[in-house]
Amino acid sequence: MALTKAQKTQLVRDYILARAPEHPDKVATMAGKRFSITRQAVNRHVKALVDDGLLRVEGRTQGTMYVALARKREATFLVAGLQEHEVWDSLASPVLSDLNENVDGICHYGFTEMLNNVVDHSGSENVFVEVIRKPKEIKISLHDFGVGIFDKIQRGYGLENKRHAIFELTKGKLTTDPERHTGEGIFFTSRMFDSFAILSGHLYLRHVREQDDWLVADEAPSEPVSGGTHVVLKIDPNSTHTQNEVFDRYQSEQDDYAFNRTRVLVGLAHQGEALVSRSQAKRILSRLERFKEVVLDFSHVPEIGPSFADEIFRVYRDSHPLVSIVPMGASEAVTRMIRRAQSAETAASPSPSFGPNGIEK
Repeated sequence: MALTKAQKTQLVRDYILARAPEHPDKVATMAGKRFSITRQAVNRHVKALVDDGLLRVEGRTQGTMYVALARKREATFLVAGLQEHEVWDSLASPVLSDLNENVDGICHYGFTEMLNNVVDHSGSENVFVEVIRKPKEIKISLHDFGVGIFDKIQRGYGLENKRHAIFELTKGKLTTDPERHTGEGIFFTSRMFDSFAILSGHLYLRHVREQDDWLVADEAPSEPVSGGTHVVLKIDPNSTHTQNEVFDRYQSEQDDYAFNRTRVLVGLAHQGEALVSRSQAKRILSRLERFKEVVLDFSHVPEIGPSFADEIFRVYRDSHPLVSIVPMGASEAVTRMIRRAQSAETAASPSPSFGPNGIEK
């Protein structure tokens, strides 16, 4: 089968990047001969690689040197029967060789978890995979052409809209296939990489590890996508954090290292509306009984209503005594409402009543 123009272009550019380290002064000539293209055509490929930050040109005329700044590999795979570890070995591992053990482990975990999600959940016939290694950044991209992750979660859980689906996804332990998945892959992967992003439909979800914060936007700042789901993982190859640091933050030793802690960004739930009702509180509390320790982060939430606070910090605590809920990042106004609900919980405790004989009923 004849190659498409895009495939031919990729072959030429992969060839230049692969041979530049050993033949920095000859690679342009070699590419011209290998693919029977003119010097002008080679120069166009070189310029594109320079613009992408993958190549640097040094010197002029006969002394020109082509310095590879990155390694890059990409391919499209049939999803049926695809084994994520085989794709890692054949495509990702050659690009990511010689990494420090901690970064290699994070890349392997994230790559295989995200690819497995495509295989098991997307319904896509194909998946496009790209791995780029630059001196200061590793970028792993996966793009499927299936139903779209936010749409699938919305329909699978009967949620109001795709933003509600995103909010549930950030809590963790969310899966549309509980018999085969625990819902941990995205939760942990998003916190291991310096940057984790999902673009599906018109919604863009990004987690930044340094701030431990989520961003939701109506469209991505770049990374155009048409249909399906596009996932991008980025990490500095010199990062020092480890997988276990992330696991330990959300697991507890006393429960055989079970995943029983989570942090919920309340601000993702209000979608521009004031948080005042019990129904809004119940949306935030949904599925939290699956955890033992829940941090409710009220950053970016200026205030909450009394009914909202009462539902979380009195009603829910009374009915779920084994779930510890800890607020953080609360403004002074939010803190007042939380304390009001907690004091009402104390006041609501029944006082002892006595019968005529003085014995407590």
